[in-house]
Amino acid sequence: MAFEGLTGRLQDAFSGLRKKGKITEADVKDAMREVRLALLEADVNYKVVREFVKTVREKAIGEEVLESINGGQQVVKIVNDELTHLMGGTQEKIIFADRGPTVYMMTGLQGAGKTTTAGKLANYLRKQENKKPMLVAADIYRPAAIDQLQTVGSDLNIPVFSMGDQVSPVEIAEKGIQEAKDTNRDVVIIDTAGRLHIDETLMDELENVKTAVNPHEIFLVVDAMTGQDAVNVANTFNDRLDITSVILTKLDGDTRGGAALSIRSVTQKPIKFTGTGERLDALEPFHPDRMANRILGMGDILTLVERAQQEVDEKKAEEMAVKMRENTYDFNDFIDQMDQMQNMGPMEDLLKMIPGVNQIPGMDQFEMDPKDMAHMKAIVMSMTPEERANPDLLSQKRRRRIAKGSARNIAEVNRMIKQFKQSKEMMSKMSNGNMSGMENLFGGGVKGKLGKMAFNKASKNLNKKKKKKIRRKK
Repeated sequence: MAFEGLTGRLQDAFSGLRKKGKITEADVKDAMREVRLALLEADVNYKVVREFVKTVREKAIGEEVLESINGGQQVVKIVNDELTHLMGGTQEKIIFADRGPTVYMMTGLQGAGKTTTAGKLANYLRKQENKKPMLVAADIYRPAAIDQLQTVGSDLNIPVFSMGDQVSPVEIAEKGIQEAKDTNRDVVIIDTAGRLHIDETLMDELENVKTAVNPHEIFLVVDAMTGQDAVNVANTFNDRLDITSVILTKLDGDTRGGAALSIRSVTQKPIKFTGTGERLDALEPFHPDRMANRILGMGDILTLVERAQQEVDEKKAEEMAVKMRENTYDFNDFIDQMDQMQNMGPMEDLLKMIPGVNQIPGMDQFEMDPKDMAHMKAIVMSMTPEERANPDLLSQKRRRRIAKGSARNIAEVNRMIKQFKQSKEMMSKMSNGNMSGMENLFGGGVKGKLGKMAFNKASKNLNKKKKKKIRRKK
C-alpha cells in the first residue's frame, strides 16, 4: 500500500510530541527535521519539501501552539492541514459538457496504465454518473494497443470505436466523436499514443489531436511508482498540452507516494482520480483531506463506507441486519460477507482505513493472504447444508469429516468455527445497540480482535523472514 514508509516515519516523528503537554521551539524543530527527511525519502520534490516544512514550522512555533497544553496534537493538525492544502485542499469534480458529448483525452507515457485507466474511467462514469461512454482507440503505434482497448471495452460491455492502425489519430478522434453523436453516447474517451519517453513527435501529435477535438478534459495518466520522474513527466506534458487533470495509477503498489504530494504543487493541476488495483472498477475520486489522513495514519473511514455502499447489496444488508438482531446469522451469510469483503479490496488495506488501526503494533507487517480466505471458504463448503444453517450441529466427529473434505487440519477447522461464533456474538450485540462489540473489535490495541489478528499475523511474517535470513547465512 502506498505511503506505508512515509506514514511510519511521520508517526515516529510525532510520537514524542503527542505524549507531551506543552512543547518548546526545540521540540518543533526536531520533529520538523524528521518530517523533512521522511518526505525526501518518500521522493517528494525537494522544493515542495522545503516550502512545506517552512510553512509548518512557522505555524507550529506560534504563541498559541507553544502555550497550549496539547501543543503536540496541534502540530499534528497543522501538518494534516498543510498536507491537505499541498494536494489541492478539496476534491475537484470531473468536468462535463453542457451540450453534446463530453470529450476526454487520455495522455501519458507507455507503461503508466493509460489504456486500462481509460476503461476504468468509462466504467466509473457509467456507474457513478449514469453516463453512456464510448472508448476511442487512437493509439496506432503500440503493438496490440487497439486490441487491448477492445478487450477492455468487451469486458465492460462498453463500445470501442476504432479504424485500425493505418489512419491518423486526428481522423480517428474526429470520426469517433461523430460516431458518439450518431449513437447517442454522451461521453467520448480518447486513448492516445504514448512513448517510453517524451519526444517531439509524440507531443506534436497530441497537440494536433487536442486542436482537432478541443477536449473538455485532458487527463495525464501518471505511474505513481515512478516517484520524482512522475512529477517531471507531468510538468513537461503540462507545458506542452496544458493538461486539466492528473490520474495517478498504481497507488496501491509498493510506492513511496511522493508523486501524489508533489504533482499538484508543481503543475497547479488537480489529481482527480487514483488507480487502486488491477480490476476495472479500481478507480477512486481523489480526496486530498482523506489522503492526508491516510498518510498520517488516521484512517479513511469515509472511503471505507463508500466502498461498502458500492459493493454491498442494500437488500442483502437489510436481511443481514435482521438476522443479526434475531441471532440467526449462519455460515451461508458468513460466505456472502466474505465475498463482499473481497470485492472491496485487500483486507489489510481495509483495516488501515479504520482510524487507530495503524497504531496497532505490527500492523505494518499485517498481510491477509488471499489463500486464507480460500481455505476458510473450503471449510464452509465442506459442510452439509444443514451444518451451514445450524453451526450448533458441528460436533468433533463432524469437524474431522469437514477437515478431511476441505484438506485442512482439525485445528484450523476449530479455529475458524470459533472465530465465526465470536463474530456472530459481536454482531448480535452491535445490532441490538450494544457498542461494546465494536469496541472489542476495533479498540484496545492488540487486545481487540483485529489487533490480535494483525499482531499474530505480523509475528508469523517476521518469524518467516528471520528463518529465511538464517537459512541464507548457513
